[in-house]
Amino acid sequence: MNKIIGLALLVVGAVLLYFGYNAYNSAASEISELVTGSPTDNAVWYLVGGALAVIIGLGALLKK
Repeated sequence: MNKIIGLALLVVGAVLLYFGYNAYNSAASEISELVTGSPTDNAVWYLVGGALAVIIGLGALLKK
């Protein structure tokens, strides 16, 4: 059961990282980065959430 959850988290994390990458490279994010010095909040949250989900998913898959 843990392997299925780990695999699901890995897939969800990969999807979130994909959306985060696209949001980070969007025109809105580039304008926000030009004005404020940081990308949009959505891009950051997608990237952080995706990275956490991938790490937890890998941990669940590699755990014996």
